[in-house]
Amino acid sequence: MSQRNATETAAPLTVHPPDRPTRLPRGTTNAVGLTLGLIGDEWNLLILRYALLGARRYVDWKEALPISDAVLTRRLAALTEMGVLMKAEHRARSRRFDYVLTKRGRDLWPVLLTIWAWESAWVAGHRERLPRMVHRGCGREFMPVLGCGACGLPVRAGDISGGFGPSGTWSRSVPAATTRRRSQPSGEAGLFPETMALIGNRWSAALLGAAFQGAHRFRDFERWLGAPPTIVSDRLRVFCELGVFVQTPGGERAAWSSYRLTEKGRAFHPVIMTAVDWGQRWFRAAEGPALVYTHRACGQDLKVRLLCDRCDAVLRGTQVAVLLD
Repeated sequence: MSQRNATETAAPLTVHPPDRPTRLPRGTTNAVGLTLGLIGDEWNLLILRYALLGARRYVDWKEALPISDAVLTRRLAALTEMGVLMKAEHRARSRRFDYVLTKRGRDLWPVLLTIWAWESAWVAGHRERLPRMVHRGCGREFMPVLGCGACGLPVRAGDISGGFGPSGTWSRSVPAATTRRRSQPSGEAGLFPETMALIGNRWSAALLGAAFQGAHRFRDFERWLGAPPTIVSDRLRVFCELGVFVQTPGGERAAWSSYRLTEKGRAFHPVIMTAVDWGQRWFRAAEGPALVYTHRACGQDLKVRLLCDRCDAVLRGTQVAVLLD
């Protein structure tokens, strides 16, 4: 499949009002592509992290992050354009603004929670300590578990069936930008180092999505994504080095090799599902959803929920304490 035209990916996004779902025009980037463009940028994730902890003034992020004025200004503008943040006058006639999380922005907490959980469980060598997560309902530190809102059971990657819906094609589901990783000093890992390796590049995100939809041969990834063979080969190599894929040789030709998700790779599934769930609730394509899934155990459409692994209760944003100490 060929890449989209530049004019299609550059279509402006109009979000008004931010606390209601945005209607997407036909044929444009779908909810999955928009969401991956948002969370696949590490600066966005870091800004959202501190926003969820109470940051709202420009100076709050400047004091917390090693970020330039130009980058911070662009990211705040982009997050505002997507309806995740909203500008509010700091004081009457002061010409200074706060950046306040909208309902859409606050609703991103499950995505950040699953990223923190995966990085904590599977990735070593963080430059900064990851926050501790405490469930106020049971008073204990916890790890989030993906669950089905219809039947309440935990959900693993192999427990669902489905795939592309009416607005779901590979070309519409990948972010427009080629890369959205923040630059870092040599030898220093960021707060989300391997998450960015998986979704911080448009081809990485697409390849990971293809793996969760059942692709496992080189030629499958190449054909489904419409990506050049050199890019597919490079992304597969990186995923194998990270331990997210394992390669099974298939003879002398690379197209015969099989690349399967490892336990570490399958454990990333809650990040993907919470991100897709958020995107499809807040960005609705005219044709219908980009992805449709059924939970095999109950036969119902999957309604994404997060459960506490300590008490099995459904997690609510107001009941999750994120502690930095």
